Amino acid sequence: MRLMRPGDWLVLATGLAATVATAASQWGQAAPARAQVRLDGRVVAELPLTGTHRVAVDGALARLGPTVIEVDAGRARVAADPGPRQYCVQQGWLSRAGSVAVCAPSHITLQLVGPGSTQDTVAF
Repeated sequence: MRLMRPGDWLVLATGLAATVATAASQWGQAAPARAQVRLDGRVVAELPLTGTHRVAVDGALARLGPTVIEVDAGRARVAADPGPRQYCVQQGWLSRAGSVAVCAPSHITLQLVGPGSTQDTVAF
């Protein structure tokens, strides 16, 4: 420990404190209460995260088929989307407040809303 100087200890302590604060803020969030489905920024469906629900929303690619949202036991996901790359489907199950899945070609977003949510909207 002879190679460590007082400034090095200060940097180490600051980094450790920042790591602990970040971990506490991320894992200390409350459970989400509902799933919000938006089309072009307006809420088109709001589903409680209790029970099992499934909703189909016609987005910008409605001629190709609807975007299907599933809710099951405190989590939600985009089960199907007519978009070509399927990024929002690949996102999988969302379970934390503030989590968002964006289906850009369809202009649809799925967001879990609760006490720990930090975003109020998502823009394309």
